[in-house]
Amino acid sequence: MQTLAEKRGQEWLARGGLRPTRQRLTLATLLVGGGGNRHVTAEGLYAEARQVGEAVSLATVYNTMRAFCQAGLMQEITVDATRSFFDTRMDEHPHYFWEETSEITDAPVEDLVISRLPAAPEGTEMTRVDVVLRVRRIA
Repeated sequence: MQTLAEKRGQEWLARGGLRPTRQRLTLATLLVGGGGNRHVTAEGLYAEARQVGEAVSLATVYNTMRAFCQAGLMQEITVDATRSFFDTRMDEHPHYFWEETSEITDAPVEDLVISRLPAAPEGTEMTRVDVVLRVRRIA
């Protein structure tokens, strides 16, 4: 019998038009089975999958998460050249990157005001604006 978390994962995959392979279903269940939005790294999701007994490689996790992004189920947020997070919340919203813990959380979208952006270079179109605010606690 299917758990509620597995059902959420299967419905999420169906929204993206993805076939629910065993590995995809496991990763989808870990991502959305709890009912909330998540920010994860591929390495973090790989560790979670291994904890629940899924024999999956880190490369497969990366490839699957990129497939989830291409299907419009999640978005990748690049913090720097060595660090990307994957976010299951799909509306446009800013993020805080917490330097001490290397975590990312949502920032309040209602407080963000962008009054003007530069024009896209000739022959291109702007597809998205990512706002990542780097923060650290002060003593």
